[in-house]
Amino acid sequence: MGKERIDPRILYVSELAILIAILLLMAFTPVGYLRLGTMTITFLTVPCIVGAIVLGPSAGAILGTVFGLTSFYQCFGMDPMGTALMQISLPRTFLFTVIPRLLMGLLVGLIFKAFKKRSAAAYTVTSFCGPLLNTLLFMTTLIACFWHTDVIQAWAASLPGATNIFLFVVLAVGVNFLVEAVVCTILGAAVSKAVDRYVNKA
Repeated sequence: MGKERIDPRILYVSELAILIAILLLMAFTPVGYLRLGTMTITFLTVPCIVGAIVLGPSAGAILGTVFGLTSFYQCFGMDPMGTALMQISLPRTFLFTVIPRLLMGLLVGLIFKAFKKRSAAAYTVTSFCGPLLNTLLFMTTLIACFWHTDVIQAWAASLPGATNIFLFVVLAVGVNFLVEAVVCTILGAAVSKAVDRYVNKA
């Protein structure tokens, strides 16, 4: 049976399911996270970027939600910081782990749609926006939910020079963001372009 005869809805669900499976595999193996002391660098934005570009904003939102749910799951004893914040407030921990990732996936899809041509610049800029939005939305929500808690204040106190919220964010995620931005931009652009050409004949 040729690809053109497959119901587009079935094809969409199948492709989305494959990306969800890849995301889950990455989330629960060392491939998805690089832990360096208290820092955690994640590459789970890559399947979110690919899905948002190839399948659209709704798929990006779904994949972002799955990403967020895996992060929330990590707070049940697997991530020290997340576990500590869970003890303070489960609803707020859910909010700061899931909602930023959902919005990241959605916005990445919308950004790609804003480009008139599926050019190399479109794939590269959109892929860079994945880790950028993930970091900005995650840290903004974290600060909004937990800035005045002892856990975050202790973290801020441990960072030399973190005398205000802005400096705290820069010092807390500077290295993380640089690594994520380089890896996710290169992989996201390359993979999404290849998959998009195959799936959508771009």
